[in-house]
Amino acid sequence: MIVNSHKRLYGGRTKVSSFTLGTMRAVDNADKMYQVIKHAYFAGINHIETAQSYGRAEYFIGKALEQLQNKNDFNKKNWIVTTKVLPKGDFNYLKKNFYQSLSDLNLKKIHNLAIHGINLNEHLDWVLSGEGKQFIYWAKEMGLVDQIGFSSHGGFKLIDDAIESNLFDFCNLHVHLLDKSKLPLAQKALKKNMGVLAISPADKGGKLYLPSQILLEASKPYHPLEIAYRFLFSEGITTLSLGANKPEDFDLAIKLANATHKLTKEEIKIISNIEDLSTSRLGETKCEQCRACLPCPNDVPIPEILRLRNIYIGNGQTEFAKERYNLIGRAGHWWELKNANSCDSCNICISKCPHELDIPNLLKETHNLLIETPRKRLWG
Repeated sequence: MIVNSHKRLYGGRTKVSSFTLGTMRAVDNADKMYQVIKHAYFAGINHIETAQSYGRAEYFIGKALEQLQNKNDFNKKNWIVTTKVLPKGDFNYLKKNFYQSLSDLNLKKIHNLAIHGINLNEHLDWVLSGEGKQFIYWAKEMGLVDQIGFSSHGGFKLIDDAIESNLFDFCNLHVHLLDKSKLPLAQKALKKNMGVLAISPADKGGKLYLPSQILLEASKPYHPLEIAYRFLFSEGITTLSLGANKPEDFDLAIKLANATHKLTKEEIKIISNIEDLSTSRLGETKCEQCRACLPCPNDVPIPEILRLRNIYIGNGQTEFAKERYNLIGRAGHWWELKNANSCDSCNICISKCPHELDIPNLLKETHNLLIETPRKRLWG
């Protein structure tokens, strides 16, 4: 049975399902992609997100959509496809690679094209006044793209500048239940009638598919991931990225396909329970993520590091906190460059913190708690 999922306006020209199929993790072979997209169809999902940088994902998607149309009568025209290009290269390079994406996806045009990873100021400059601007103008003039958007792992001001540029129809942001720091940016984008996709709330949102006992207890009678999804929907987030690679990954997408209404009293209480328990466990050492401590003279990303401490101690998500911390300095502009070891205890941050946290010692403690053998980022 096909789930009847409510479609929401994503920018001004496309309507997408509450969940979006992210294809970063289904790139082993064409058959796996076919099976994943088929399950997505029955889960009511009509939006596929991919990128040329995701290995052979675009090619496998093209084959899968053709196969689904021929074997299962799933009309290709019913799918909304978003692909992404990295913010680099000259016009001819971009044009050549874009035609390759069209060929691999077996499409005549792309519904949504995102600039993938506006993480540095030079990336935004490249789009607004460089080769990227010429490429975007060409793609739209040729009728090859309906909408232009961006994804970002960058800082608050950079994302704000991108939204304020009025160039983009949608954006992909890290906005999560356990990290609400980008929520004001998402709300601003929504007010501008931009579509907003929450990047990987299950994984990047804290590995909520592997919840700690702390989160499980606080979320009863729901699963923490279900509460996280409901929180994002209640905040008006247009669609949530779902990186599926097996049938059971769609269970919550099926259950919540139309659950975009306001939070119930019970759900509000559960979210309050999660926050209260975290605050209780952290006590007076909780970082409120106000960012008043910045800038750090040594460029230590204090809020991000102490956010991982909050999640480690307050929510018990140890694997997630350690994985993210040990990725610092190993993912280029996709993540932070310096860990807590770069703090030289100048104490400037202490005087700026409205909560008078002993930040240098908290950074040192966080480093000792989380440091492990570094891991490599999946893509990028």
